[in-house]
Amino acid sequence: MRVADGWKDYELLDTSDGQRLERWKDITLIRPDPQVIWSTPKKHVGWRGANATYLRSSSGGGHWEVRRRMPDVWQVAYGDLLFNIKPMGFKHTGLFPEQAVNWDWMRKAIEGAGRPIKVLNLFAYTGGATLACAAAGASVCHVDASKGMVAWARENAAASHLADRSIRWLVDDCIKFVAREARRGNRYDAIIMDPPSYGRGPGGEVWKLPEQLHTLLTSCREILVEHPLFFVLNSYTTGLSPSVMGYMLSALLGNTFGGEVHADEIGLPVTASGLVLPCGATAVWSDKSCPSL
Repeated sequence: MRVADGWKDYELLDTSDGQRLERWKDITLIRPDPQVIWSTPKKHVGWRGANATYLRSSSGGGHWEVRRRMPDVWQVAYGDLLFNIKPMGFKHTGLFPEQAVNWDWMRKAIEGAGRPIKVLNLFAYTGGATLACAAAGASVCHVDASKGMVAWARENAAASHLADRSIRWLVDDCIKFVAREARRGNRYDAIIMDPPSYGRGPGGEVWKLPEQLHTLLTSCREILVEHPLFFVLNSYTTGLSPSVMGYMLSALLGNTFGGEVHADEIGLPVTASGLVLPCGATAVWSDKSCPSL
């Protein structure tokens, strides 16, 4: 497992009974996590003194129960990157801290490329990967179907002093955008994607990952340059294993461009237990010039 252990402003304090106890700088939150199927003593003081807890509803969704005063929005830093954090629906905060392990690797790959790198970030959410690539000197095309998420990403870029970097901010359906880029003849040195299990585009387009992922990956292959740098595929979809993701990248990219494929879980260290909580999966195709994973 690849572990995101470089955080100072974020800490996974403890896990138990389907919940994770987290510190986001000075704010402590309790959020549900389906991976936490164990029950261990909740000895950490944060369990009793958290600022807010996300409570699921039996009818679906849920709400935040605020117990101690907290700001509506605050910032956490990861190195030179700053992110605006705010509790929102479906337990989210606007950031997946385990992705830092991918940000670090992508920055090294871009900085060591020795040439200008053009990156396409699909399903780009609030821009963690966009900011990391831009900070490394790449030009980035950031695409997400949610206008609100793209606005949030731009705010993160401004907070990180990256607003003047070469970043295109687009609210668009990712499948349609990739098809248009192919027709235009636009090509990218690197592609990142973090597709949801299910979603809708800005025009009501329906996305179902099991049915459409292979088609999208095939389309993305057509907009890579002759000698691409990397392709990063993230997933939080239950049942889509790292091995399957790795096989897909090997078949679609390895046979065309050579290079190497690495697939594994990514996770966060748990302070109370010393264990690592699996938080998702990443498959990476990379040119042999890239840093090892």
